[in-house]
Amino acid sequence: MNHLLMKAIYSIMYFGSPNWDSGQTPPEIMEQIENNEPGRALDLGCGTGTHVITLAKHDWEAIGVDYVGKAIRKAKLKAKAANVSPTFYTQDVTRLDNIEGQFDLILDVGCYHTVGPRKRKAYRDNLQRLLKKNGVFLSFAFRNGEEQKLMGLTEKDIGELSDILELVSRRDGVLGAKQPITWLTYRKS
Repeated sequence: MNHLLMKAIYSIMYFGSPNWDSGQTPPEIMEQIENNEPGRALDLGCGTGTHVITLAKHDWEAIGVDYVGKAIRKAKLKAKAANVSPTFYTQDVTRLDNIEGQFDLILDVGCYHTVGPRKRKAYRDNLQRLLKKNGVFLSFAFRNGEEQKLMGLTEKDIGELSDILELVSRRDGVLGAKQPITWLTYRKS
């Protein structure tokens, strides 16, 4: 599926409430917040900003990026209602030229596994550039075992992330009855 068609599909889904937009910050992210001093955080594929807002409420300097303008507009409204002021950008996560400085924490809850195979290197290059030394990259992804599928991470994808960052923990599970998932925690050495 091409990039413009994917963007159009995601944009249409945000006219309602997409099934992935639960409005709840997962315990894996809360664990990072509770066990670390506030710092600078970036949420790649932030959707309507739930995790960015949670980080901002816990005194993190939080930035969210999503390529769906409707999602970012909703995120800004939610942040204003929550009385916090994170920064949001409508932008492709493989093109983050306007994001400067480095981050203590980079989140990805369901974004990298949707990035097409040809663009994943650009995504990883951004991780290397934007993550501070000893910074944490926390990622939730669907997994698949077939190289030809567009959505989902393969073991090769996880290995390519491990080539640039140190894998600290991996929690595999199943969503629903069949969908393999994983939470990956990496640290930049």
